[in-house]
Amino acid sequence: MEEPQKGDPVPADLQEEDRVQRAGPPISVSEFSCHCCYDILVNPTTLNCGHSFCRHCLALWWVSSKKTECPECREKWEGFPKVNILLRDAIEKLFPDAIRMRLEDIQQNTDIVQSLAAFQKHGHDQIPLAASAGRGNQQRGGGFFSGVLTALTGVAVVLLVYHWSSRESEHDLLVHKAVAKWTAEEVVLWLEQLGPWASLYRDRFLSERVNGRLLLTLTEEEFAQAPYTIENSSHRRAILLELERVKALGVKPPQNLWEYKAVNPGRSLFLLYALKSSPRLGLLYLYLFDYTDTFLPFIHTICPVHEDSAREDVVSRFLDLREPTWKQWREFLVKYSFLPYQLIAEFAWDWLEVHYWTSRFLIVNAMLLSVLELFSFWRIWSRSELKTVPRRMWSHFWKVSTQGLFVAMFWPLIPQFVCNCLFYWALYFNPIINIDLVVKEVRRLDTQRENKCEM
Repeated sequence: MEEPQKGDPVPADLQEEDRVQRAGPPISVSEFSCHCCYDILVNPTTLNCGHSFCRHCLALWWVSSKKTECPECREKWEGFPKVNILLRDAIEKLFPDAIRMRLEDIQQNTDIVQSLAAFQKHGHDQIPLAASAGRGNQQRGGGFFSGVLTALTGVAVVLLVYHWSSRESEHDLLVHKAVAKWTAEEVVLWLEQLGPWASLYRDRFLSERVNGRLLLTLTEEEFAQAPYTIENSSHRRAILLELERVKALGVKPPQNLWEYKAVNPGRSLFLLYALKSSPRLGLLYLYLFDYTDTFLPFIHTICPVHEDSAREDVVSRFLDLREPTWKQWREFLVKYSFLPYQLIAEFAWDWLEVHYWTSRFLIVNAMLLSVLELFSFWRIWSRSELKTVPRRMWSHFWKVSTQGLFVAMFWPLIPQFVCNCLFYWALYFNPIINIDLVVKEVRRLDTQRENKCEM
């Protein structure tokens, strides 16, 4: 604010302030003294009891006594004491020279600097405890997210009970039924799942009543001729390639999430939790133990061969999966190392036409998990704990491996109904839980920033 020049009119509010200061008694430094050092208050910190002390004096008291109580009246303080900003600004405005001299003395005293650092670190350690206490209060008071989770859990249980009571078994899917026993309607269902283009031939297959036995005998020449008349050679090739897979397996291979879950219930639940808790270990598991059936389709989906982009999508989808090129491996390894959840999001994006809402849940959840992972790395970096990364990685690897082994041992004893509950909970409810975690992390960063400003 500029000083008024000589001869300029003085504003009315400044005239009133000057008149009050002249009329009132003089203000001395002793009226703003700390009851520990009996000097002027520096960064005054007011406790719950109302007493104020220099922040460094309070830090020295805490370091020497390890007590969270007022040095004068011995009343315990709650939470972590903060600087009284209004009082600090008033003192700095009234006595700037005295404050400047005190700050210079404090900065030159190594004992005070170390005590302040230890006191502030104690405050940072108290923030997670306060957050967990706040979480407990929210749960007792019925927070928003707890109410949403409770409602969704009730809806999910009702739907699963209805599904179980109506005897709609997953074993009725074509992935469990021999192809020779397929009806004409089931053949058409298999055909339509090859892609939107297959609907062009739906009526032709129905009019000829093509069942499973007849389907196994059809050749490319017969598909090209009447009554099927599939003139598009790419469509014929796609049908024949998928028919070869059906002949080799004897049943329909899984082509979506629900069919894969019906064939591999334990593995699907394991992968769902592994890709959430440790995507890098989950993908490593696919590479080592499920390379051909799962890992190859995964890497070809998220790291496609761009030179084949001129071909039709339906053809590239049903071509025999080849070994990935070095360019695909480079792209995969970069994303695997730095953006593992993006791999899952890209894979889910490719299945939007098949799993509209489920894919969106997976994409949102992958974004939230990426944000939480960034928060974890930032916390390690800000606390200068990079040396603990190898130990943390080993602990995480051991924890995930132990849990996976435990689930594998007791999996045969878990009822199918419980498996479905766990599967749908992990698939649809985890995004809501992760939204809550992201909000808490943002609030924690805001609290840390405020504490740094008050130091």
